[in-house]
Amino acid sequence: MVEPNLLHVPVLEWYDANARDLPWRAAGATPWGVLVSEIMLQQTPVVRVLPVWHEWMERWPTPKALAAEPPGEAVRHWGRLGYPRRALRLHACARAITEEHAGEVPSDHATLLALPGVGEYTAAAVASFAYGGRHAVLDTNVRRVLARAVRAEEYPPQATSAAERRLAEALLPELGAARWGVAVMELGALVCTARSPRCADCPIAHTCAWRLAGKPPHAGPARKGQTYAGTDRQCRGRLLAVLRAAHGPVPKEALDVVWDDAVQRERALDGLVADGLAEHLPDGTFRLPHG
Repeated sequence: MVEPNLLHVPVLEWYDANARDLPWRAAGATPWGVLVSEIMLQQTPVVRVLPVWHEWMERWPTPKALAAEPPGEAVRHWGRLGYPRRALRLHACARAITEEHAGEVPSDHATLLALPGVGEYTAAAVASFAYGGRHAVLDTNVRRVLARAVRAEEYPPQATSAAERRLAEALLPELGAARWGVAVMELGALVCTARSPRCADCPIAHTCAWRLAGKPPHAGPARKGQTYAGTDRQCRGRLLAVLRAAHGPVPKEALDVVWDDAVQRERALDGLVADGLAEHLPDGTFRLPHG
C-alpha cells in the first residue's frame, strides 16, 4: 500500500486551496446542522441541497424545534429534493434526540447509529465532521478516490466491502482524521469524478495506482443512469406536490388530475400512504402525515 503521508500532505494542501465554502463545514456549524446536511446530501447534489438546508436551519435550528412539528411539515419543506422518506427519517431523528438525548445530537458513533434512519455512513460522518471523531467516512466519492489511488480500480464495488473499510481505516491520520475525510470527499466530488476525472488537476496523480496502471477500465457491470419520466417515482412526486401545496385535506379529485394512468396513480398513492408520506382520511381525502 502507498505510504499514507504521500497521500495526506498533497490532498490536505489541495483541500486548503480548493475547498468549497459550505455552511455545514463552517466553524459555527452545529452537530444538528451537520446531521441535516448529511441526510439531505444522500443521492442529491450540493447545489440543490443548499437552499433547502438554509430554509430548514432557519425554521428548525434545533432538533427540538423540528420535533415539535408534525412530520408532514418536514415533508412539506423537503421541497423537491427527492426521496422524501428522508424527511420522515430526519423528523424521527429529531424526536429521538429530543426525547432520549436532551435535545443534543450524540457524539458517540454507536449512539448515533441507534437513531432512526441513521446508517453506518451517516453515523461516521456526524461523529467525525461535527465532533472530530476518528472514523472512516466512506461515501461514494471517498470510495472512488481510494479505489483509484490505492487499488488501481476505476470504480469501487457496488456495496461497501470489508476490505474498503480496512483500507480507509489504515489511511486515517492519527490527528486530523475529520479534515482528511472531508478533503478526500471533496477531491472525489470536484476532481476525481465518476465520469470525467480531471487527472491533470489531481494532487496525487503522480502516485495514483489507477493512472500509473494506464487507467484500466472497470471490469464490472456498466452503471446505468436512472430514468425518471413516466415512472412511479415521478407520479409520486406530482401527487406529493399537491399535498405539500395544500394546508389541509385534499379531495381525491384534486389528485386524480395530475396523472392520466389511473392504475399507476392509485399504485403510487397507495405507496405514499404505506410509506407514511400521506394519510388517507375516513372521508376519502388525503393529507400530509400528522402523527
